Amino acid sequence: MRARLLLGEAVNTASVGSYVQSLMDVLAMFSPRSMIDSRRLEVAKENLMALRRHIRKLEEKVSILEEENNLLKEKNNDKML
Repeated sequence: MRARLLLGEAVNTASVGSYVQSLMDVLAMFSPRSMIDSRRLEVAKENLMALRRHIRKLEEKVSILEEENNLLKEKNNDKML
């Protein structure tokens, strides 16, 4: 395992969405002690929700671009033959 890490062969299977979900879970465990803390916690949760939406949109764009890329590769391969 260590050798794979050093060679850069280890694969990180966690997605960005899972990191955001983990942060949401951690924030849900906090109990604010003042109104300022409560507001800061609320802002942090709102920011994570906005981040989640942006991630979803970016993942959709990546998927579309990958499909277009595959189509272009197939088209290029057909021309080469």
